Amino acid sequence: MTVSVQHTSLSINYLPFTFMTYFLVLIGIDIKPPPCINHISVTVQDDGRSSICSAGGLMEQLASHSEKLRERLVSKIVEIPGINRIYEMKFVHVHSLEFLKFMCEEIKKDLDMKQVSYGTLRSAIFQAVRKGNVEFITHICKANPVLLWSRDDESRGIFDVAIQCRQEKIYNLIYGISSKEVIHGGDKNNNNKLHMAGLLSPSAQAQLNRIPGAALQMQRELQWYKEVETIVPPNFREYRNKGKHLTPRELFTKTHSRLLKEGEKWMKETATSYIIVGALIFTIMFAAVITIPGGNGDTGFPAFIDEKLFMLFIMSDAISLFSCTTATLTFLGILTSRFAEDDFLKSLPTKIIIGLATLFLAIATMMIAFSAAFLIIVRGHSWIVIPTILLSSVPVTLFVWMQFPLLVRITASTYGRGIFNRNVERWL
Repeated sequence: MTVSVQHTSLSINYLPFTFMTYFLVLIGIDIKPPPCINHISVTVQDDGRSSICSAGGLMEQLASHSEKLRERLVSKIVEIPGINRIYEMKFVHVHSLEFLKFMCEEIKKDLDMKQVSYGTLRSAIFQAVRKGNVEFITHICKANPVLLWSRDDESRGIFDVAIQCRQEKIYNLIYGISSKEVIHGGDKNNNNKLHMAGLLSPSAQAQLNRIPGAALQMQRELQWYKEVETIVPPNFREYRNKGKHLTPRELFTKTHSRLLKEGEKWMKETATSYIIVGALIFTIMFAAVITIPGGNGDTGFPAFIDEKLFMLFIMSDAISLFSCTTATLTFLGILTSRFAEDDFLKSLPTKIIIGLATLFLAIATMMIAFSAAFLIIVRGHSWIVIPTILLSSVPVTLFVWMQFPLLVRITASTYGRGIFNRNVERWL
């Protein structure tokens, strides 16, 4: 029996409906699994002498017409571009699951490790691990738990390959297994699971390419290493592999040296760009608080000191000045950091978060201060006030649109739930 596992991805160039419309439509579309031919039935038609339909027959006809109408509606909906693609993927998924269930029924029969080692089933299992196909692994291992101990040509287990390929969904299954013996062992080069976390393989690099920025990629690699470090015995940290005789941490440092340099470069370039913006805002706000709108009266006090708009201007100016100063000093702290490996885990991302948040506050309050000063100066000319205030919101909107996703991404990666789930239900 030859088994192949493929990984499909959905790419839709344009969507005629919103995401919620797609979701509601797909909920209403029910894809039935292929029928199993397990019996033969013979239908004998009557001779046509029965002309009166019973109430039950009438209800059956109505149900039949309703089902036909629904099928016609579904057939029209799935012809829409985008929905058609989603429907095809769902159709393939449902039928693949039925085939997988049939295959699991065969696997439930007696199957020893020799059959696993020399059969095509082993290659299918590890291909599914590399692609992150959780359903395939769980169904297969539930059908025959001996498959959980499968080894590839390098003598690596399922979770070894999952760590090597950075497939967190497969790795999370380790928390749902009663037996923790799968944690032990290594490959033929004496690499344990912590070595796998320290190794930056091409398959792991392919997963990292989905993360923007070398600094965030380095952070993700450190998160993988720290996560695996929590499940392995402490003595695994000092094990040396064959050939190069490296500990897991030494292997991590060696394979991630290039990524570390790229992360340092990305951090410095980003911090330098934001320092320029912060310094510019500081200069503007410091000059604005000296040359206040309306000037100073003969007494030396501001002419509009009793105006509420003037107090709004002063408060906004002060907040903007303090915020941009904080942001500039934070980004300056990034430039003077040592850029060690562990700094990319929490220290450097936290500085980026603080710097971006305070810089956003500085830009927003700067625009508020400008609007308040403008209202004081052009009082009585309301026709020009509204367009000017609307235009002053453009810089804030542009900054949010371009930089806020980065702030959210770094915050979620540093202080969010993360990609690892230790609360997996017991499945084996």
